[in-house]
Amino acid sequence: MNALDQLKQFTVVVADTSDFNVMHRYAPRDATTNPSLVLKAAQKPEYEELLARCLHEHSREDDSALCDRLLVCFGQEILKVVPGRVSTEVDARLSFDTQASIERARRIVGFYEEAGVSRERVLIKVASTWEGIRAAEQLEREGIHCNLTLLFSFPQAVACADAGVTLISPFVGRIYDWYRKHEGKDYAPEEDPGVLSVRRIYDYYKKFGYATEVMGASFRSTGQVLALAGCDLLTISPELLGELAASERGVERRLDPQAAKSKPIDRVHFDEPSFRYAVNEDAMATDKLAEGIRLFAADVVKLEQLVRRLH
Repeated sequence: MNALDQLKQFTVVVADTSDFNVMHRYAPRDATTNPSLVLKAAQKPEYEELLARCLHEHSREDDSALCDRLLVCFGQEILKVVPGRVSTEVDARLSFDTQASIERARRIVGFYEEAGVSRERVLIKVASTWEGIRAAEQLEREGIHCNLTLLFSFPQAVACADAGVTLISPFVGRIYDWYRKHEGKDYAPEEDPGVLSVRRIYDYYKKFGYATEVMGASFRSTGQVLALAGCDLLTISPELLGELAASERGVERRLDPQAAKSKPIDRVHFDEPSFRYAVNEDAMATDKLAEGIRLFAADVVKLEQLVRRLH
């Protein structure tokens, strides 16, 4: 049994791609889509027809709505391949606007429901800012399930769990990148700050019985992935899925809910001032959250430009 199949015994594998061919190959349960991934897929010849059809069917809508339509079109196709859920991202430029994020999420879910897709199969991705977490809290009350992304710190994870969000995506690789740059050294998986961050969050959630799922994301190596075997979900790039499928190395469970319950962990809570201060005190989280929002927002602009050119 290859390493990918062994990993699937402990963890739900999610494909971090909008390429349907990859999904057929590696059979993940869930998948994700966002402007960055759709931009990458849209430049491939095999997706030209989908792009043209989507823009033609909704040609009277503005660029913003067309971008959401395109994300939903890709999401629909993804759901024909994966048996579980697809994550679809709210415009990152709304990361500090609670009400606008709520309205955009409702629109995306509405587009899915128009196409006959149940909201139970959709996760709305929102940045883990204070405003994004408050938006997700309201959306969850409406039965719209959320995936809180750009999560780099323990306070963000605690606030998400207390808000009752469905799932969080802590970014292992980007945490690793920051420490590697600032500390000037590589880290083995057992010492990797990104791996250790996810383990801490996972143990906290299981210790106190939170229903929020933990999905490690943004991996740089299969070593990071396998160091989190047992995490609720792991979203993995096509390149690393290929490496795992080609590997025969043994995979052991590294995260366990029962073990977490016996650990001496204190419960904490963050209101808005203490949340903002705690994230501000974490230079890595502050840097990577701001950078992540800028990068995601830049890809939204590129997707709008692509839509405008083809519209």
